[in-house]
Amino acid sequence: MYSEKVIDHFSNPHNVGELEGANAVGEVGNARCGDIMRMYLKIEDDVIKDASFKTFGCCAAIASSSVTTDLIKGMTVDEALKFKNATVVDALGGLPPAKVHCSVLAEEAIKQAIGNYKKGQETAQ
Repeated sequence: MYSEKVIDHFSNPHNVGELEGANAVGEVGNARCGDIMRMYLKIEDDVIKDASFKTFGCCAAIASSSVTTDLIKGMTVDEALKFKNATVVDALGGLPPAKVHCSVLAEEAIKQAIGNYKKGQETAQ
């Protein structure tokens, strides 16, 4: 059912927990399945320097969160805003159709975090 990469990221997730010094946080959820994903980003000079997550959910949700934090580190804010859930699915070696929504949560969490970051930047000026 799940690829080896999904199992690996679920069993040994990367970048778990609150990120000290995070200046962008996004939280999204899926009412249908109950998954909740919170993404923490540390952005400096419009580049994502670090990322972490806290996710309450299934194997696919945790694996999607883990691989996403690996993938977005080093991206510019503009690059991250173009990040698509298909990238997560590919990086994990695929997801069952019923679990693709977990990769969508990751995409949405990034966009929400960056939106919150930009609102904070506008307020600071």
